[in-house]
Amino acid sequence: MAEARSGPTVGQIVLGLRLRELRERAGCSFAEAAAALSVNTTTVRRMEKAEVGLKPLYVKALLERYGVRAEEAESFLRLVDEANRPGWWHRFRDVLPDWFSLYVSLEGEASLIRAYEPHCVPGLLQTAGYARALLRTGFPGASEEELERRVALRMERQELLSRPRAPLLWAVVEEHVLRRRVGTCSEMLEQIDRLIEATQLPNVTLQIMPFSAGPHPGMFGPFQLFRFEIPELPDIIYAESLTGATYLDERPDTVAYLEVLDRMGTQAASAQDTEALLGEIRKELTA
Repeated sequence: MAEARSGPTVGQIVLGLRLRELRERAGCSFAEAAAALSVNTTTVRRMEKAEVGLKPLYVKALLERYGVRAEEAESFLRLVDEANRPGWWHRFRDVLPDWFSLYVSLEGEASLIRAYEPHCVPGLLQTAGYARALLRTGFPGASEEELERRVALRMERQELLSRPRAPLLWAVVEEHVLRRRVGTCSEMLEQIDRLIEATQLPNVTLQIMPFSAGPHPGMFGPFQLFRFEIPELPDIIYAESLTGATYLDERPDTVAYLEVLDRMGTQAASAQDTEALLGEIRKELTA
């Protein structure tokens, strides 16, 4: 039985895909790979999908079975050790659901994040006050300590936007998100100011979907698309529900979501008009 663990890291996903490529290149079936480990085929399949941790001894035996040269195998095993190290978010495992830890790993490795948000300001652009008020509503039974842990996690995630080689963030947000007061008036004003500042960042594009735009193709719910510079990784879609999340990486799915994002991008207010609309909302809050 596989040991309990949090969601896989991006490194584990990539190495799983490389193991699959090596097996196929060697002309090795799942049954033959499993025989080399004295396990069932399900274990090999789950290793390739990063559904279980990559045990170095198992990986070493597979690399030998696939005829990988010693020098290449040694390099691969070093990558396994690196991939198995807990990410920084492991410190927040007490407030981080397993299904969301993969999201944080994907977010941290993405070169492009495209998002549609019909309910609240995207987490990467939230202020602490806005996030706190939002989380207090979402977790009404949480203690103040737990609440602050969740806020701290969200704030630490935002550091990726200012790091070297920061990802591009392109978000479409519904107008009513910015007109729905979350927290106090001053907290909401602070949040609008944060969004105005974000529009000036070279790696952030924010578009508001105004009321006047009418219906659009993304109205089924919030989602994000992650794109990576890592050759092995395809685009990945994340769609969240009340108690979990769905991750999609099959090309027909990701292409469908990408087309919806493109169509919404042409229907939403331009970046310049978005700045003007944010200014109008700010004036209303201070009136």
